[in-house]
Amino acid sequence: MRAHLGPDPFCVTMLETLHIENIAVIRQVDLDIRAGLTVLTGETGAGKSVLIDSIQLLLGEKADRTLIRTDSDTASVTGVFTQLPKQVSELLSEQGIAPEEDGMMMIRRTVNRAGKSMIRINGQPVTRTLLLQLSPFLIDIHGQNDTQHLLNPQHFAAVLDRYASLEDEVSRYRAVYDNLVSLRREMQEISKSEAERLRTLEMLRFQVADIDAVAPKPGEDRLIAEKLLLLKNSEKIQRQTQFAYRALKGGEKGNVLMLVSRSVAALESLASLLPVAGQLGEQLKECQYQLEDISEKIYDLTDTSEPDQVAAIDKLEGRLDAIERLCRKYGSGIEEVLAFRRQAGERLEKLERADERIAELQALIEKQTAEASARAQDLTEKRAQAALSLSGAISDNLMYLDMPNVRFTVSVQPKPLSDPARLGPRGSDTVEALFSANKGEALQPVDRIASGGELSRLMLALRCADLQRTGAATVIFDEIDTGVSGKTARKIGLKMLQLADHMQVLCVTHSAQIASLADHHYRISKSETDGRTETALTLLDHEGAVEELSRILGGIHVTEAQRMAAADMIAEKEDLRSNSGS
Repeated sequence: MRAHLGPDPFCVTMLETLHIENIAVIRQVDLDIRAGLTVLTGETGAGKSVLIDSIQLLLGEKADRTLIRTDSDTASVTGVFTQLPKQVSELLSEQGIAPEEDGMMMIRRTVNRAGKSMIRINGQPVTRTLLLQLSPFLIDIHGQNDTQHLLNPQHFAAVLDRYASLEDEVSRYRAVYDNLVSLRREMQEISKSEAERLRTLEMLRFQVADIDAVAPKPGEDRLIAEKLLLLKNSEKIQRQTQFAYRALKGGEKGNVLMLVSRSVAALESLASLLPVAGQLGEQLKECQYQLEDISEKIYDLTDTSEPDQVAAIDKLEGRLDAIERLCRKYGSGIEEVLAFRRQAGERLEKLERADERIAELQALIEKQTAEASARAQDLTEKRAQAALSLSGAISDNLMYLDMPNVRFTVSVQPKPLSDPARLGPRGSDTVEALFSANKGEALQPVDRIASGGELSRLMLALRCADLQRTGAATVIFDEIDTGVSGKTARKIGLKMLQLADHMQVLCVTHSAQIASLADHHYRISKSETDGRTETALTLLDHEGAVEELSRILGGIHVTEAQRMAAADMIAEKEDLRSNSGS
């Protein structure tokens, strides 16, 4: 058991197991991840970046079919997460997804050669959108490229808001701001030049009058078409229905009903002699009633003529032409034409009462602007307070990481009241990370002046200050030790070890100074099997860790002195554990 530098932190989400199949050089890999600091090392090209790509795929990155192993049709990544936070449980509950046994969540993502991706959570298919909503609460992956993005002024406001737990307040401000934008857009449309407004009014009035002149009703075109079909075939209908009626009832010399009636009488006369004849007579009488009913309905159909057949057809065809003309101009059917009429009427009403609406909008905009400004001012004050705390925490961490002359400040500058565009989606503030690594140098934006090694330490310092309070409970550092010396790398490792007392930390590294501090050390290697390259993942014991650290220290040839140095580095780690308590 390794010592903890603080209270037992592992009551948060953790990635417990990771299973990867058929991605690039990985045929099949299983990774069991435990609490604390897990380190992954290996030679260049062994598959470390593929492992990171696989985890990003699990978190919702776009599927890339080129990742699929050459001899396979599909690739998959499966992750099991435990001790889910409230936000994840709520998102799953909204989708009707129940947790697995012991509250676990299993995410499985499969990609095929056609580029199609299937995502399942606890066996239930879900969308990539849901996966992207879940991922911020699961794993945070960081490398030097991520640092450049993270410290960019366009994104650093979100970092500060998360640190200060202001996300809900920002959301409430955003609702007011979005309403203000909508009101301004409507005002802009109404306040167009008078000539354009008059042209729009004239067009809308014509369109409304054009539709109202015809006044189509839903389904009317279908009814007209049916009636036209009857009128155009009225002669045939009349001829055939009259024949059917005469055959059933109307024939003077004989018809079906007359014969059926006589047959009924004949059978009834035999009822006393043949009981079955009486029964058949009753059945035939029922048929007689039905035939009488049918003949009456047929008689009603015999008169389909109009006083002026041609005029009636012309009138209906004219009506249908008028409706079809509207459909060509305003929609593909009567329903769409009527919807267009409603929308045009609403726009016309707004423009006709433009002066009145402008006055209403001005009052609403003033009210919304005042509310948005008040909320933005409140955000500014809270950000300023949080910026002092975050600046101090990051500066302390940077000094520990061999940057004794560093100055780091989170600048929160509200835009002036005179600026018409001072209110934005996140308030009125410009939030920047300002940095100076050397004495006498002025503070400048981090993304302009920091070197690769400085950016690595800045990002780690930020995460140490930030992730202990908010964010995902599993963080992955991908070669953030690039560009730093051995001494500084050791301190980076110690800082990650400190961070690992509050969350699950994975680190991909080429540094022996960091790798020797691992609670759990995996070696990534590749070999050839049946003419194909495959990546393997091995959990190292003490001897294996010494050998791997010796390889990192020694390069091509490993000496006994390097093995002793590696053993000493691990012993130093064990002494650190003992001194920190059990």
